Amino acid sequence: MGESRSGARVARYLYAACALLYLITGTFLTAGRGYLMGDALSRVSATESALFSRDPHLSAIGFVFTPLTSLAQLPFVAVQPWFPGVTRWGLSGVLMTALFMAGAVVMIWGIGIDRGAPLWLCGLVTAVFALNPMVVFYGGNGMSEALFLFCLCWGVRRLMRWVRTDGVHDLVACGIAMGLGYLTRYDALAPAATAGGFVFAVSYLRRRGGEHRFSGAAMDLVLVAAPVILAFLVWADTSWLITGEAFQQFTSQYGNSAILSQSGAEAPSHPIAAAQYSIGATLILAPALPLLLPVAGALALRRRDLQPLVPMLLCGSVLGFQTLSYAMGSTFAFLRFYVAAIPLAAILVLVLPPARGSAPTRRLGAYAPAADSPVERAAASAGAVPVFGTALAALLLLASLPATALGMNSQLMAVQEYALGAVLFPDPNNVSPKYNDEARIAATFSTERRLAEYLDAKELPAGTIVMDTVYGFAIQIASAYPERFVIPSDRDFVRTLNRPLEHGVRYILSVPNSGRGTSDAVNRRYPTMYENGAQIATLELEIPNDGAGQPNWRLYRVIGG
Repeated sequence: MGESRSGARVARYLYAACALLYLITGTFLTAGRGYLMGDALSRVSATESALFSRDPHLSAIGFVFTPLTSLAQLPFVAVQPWFPGVTRWGLSGVLMTALFMAGAVVMIWGIGIDRGAPLWLCGLVTAVFALNPMVVFYGGNGMSEALFLFCLCWGVRRLMRWVRTDGVHDLVACGIAMGLGYLTRYDALAPAATAGGFVFAVSYLRRRGGEHRFSGAAMDLVLVAAPVILAFLVWADTSWLITGEAFQQFTSQYGNSAILSQSGAEAPSHPIAAAQYSIGATLILAPALPLLLPVAGALALRRRDLQPLVPMLLCGSVLGFQTLSYAMGSTFAFLRFYVAAIPLAAILVLVLPPARGSAPTRRLGAYAPAADSPVERAAASAGAVPVFGTALAALLLLASLPATALGMNSQLMAVQEYALGAVLFPDPNNVSPKYNDEARIAATFSTERRLAEYLDAKELPAGTIVMDTVYGFAIQIASAYPERFVIPSDRDFVRTLNRPLEHGVRYILSVPNSGRGTSDAVNRRYPTMYENGAQIATLELEIPNDGAGQPNWRLYRVIGG
């Protein structure tokens, strides 16, 4: 009991320290250096629209992306009237990711404690995971990786417990973690399906010769799968009832498939090319995996220990899903999509020593293996690893940190991360093409903030500026008056766009009708708006963009407005 209380106390201190670290880092990068991630900023914009737009309602968070990253920010965005920086600089997203990434760190610590690993090993592995450059960066930038990693590590931890306890609470908790993971990112379906198959197989084999072998295994499967199925059905049904489309990520003009098509992205020329990138990305994030996987697998086989299979299957299914998605051309070559490799490597080091003691549980199941049985003791001694070997593996994990930092600086492999060099170490005298690219990425959304200040100074009434949020989300959240914008989540957006003058619109913000701009609602209604005002507006201002991948803006005044 003393060790349990001590471990819980350490976990609380660990959580507070990591959350503070990620919060400080994220605040420095966003509010301090103006480095903002587009997906993170769009989620802040969606959350703000649900509370403070011209037409506030909960469904304004949108249905293209799963909702949990936006819903988790609602309490933070609620203070926007008193602290505008919480949306202007995306600090609500920073807070959200800091809290959940700190939770993922605690889960890694808890996996080691549950297994009875030496405290020095738990501390070292947890520290290496917490200080991994990708973990630190995505722990404070408002993206979905922190929440996804928390759900994944939580699910892995509880399923590893179930292997030793056969406890119903562990299965239910694992299912909840997978369900919340799905509400964070669609690719959580891969580990959810893998977890269900693993539970059914293990439960079925444990009941060898039992009277209710199949039904018992099926009941365990239901316990772990029900939360995921419920999350899937509720989200799809809600989207269909409100928008008429159950899976906007795949069917909407704003979805991932449409973005890939609009941006001109193509699938890799050959599956081997996709595999090469995926393997390279995985090795950047976890270079020790090629050694850890066979060693941990061999030890698990000798000990007849199923626990190491859990991280291999769940984290591995995420990596496999991303590899397949990229090969099929349905997703981008982003390093962050392979972030599951980081907890996988950390957990494999923790399972090198044999399990000791009893895993914590509220109630042991009928098929829980006895921790002190002669068979368990023999398996542990047969698969024992010298302390030197475990320490060497931990040091190998530690040595991966500079390798990951170096990989994040690669323009080829880390298209969303390599600009960190220009953010952290600005050099105005550097004129190299690579640094210029990094500087443009670092300046992304600075033009939108200046445009928002220009519009704020006009002191316009509510509902007088029409724009789509394909690109305009950065303007909306930078503005002190979000109610002035008429955006697609407003329930009268189509009517207002069709007859802007009748609805009191004075200005229309337009982007080029090319690339992603083809999905812009203004361009779909008025295809020549950007070129000539579509005979309903006159050009007032043209705004060249300083940011990478961002359009030049044109501000049109509605004729008669």
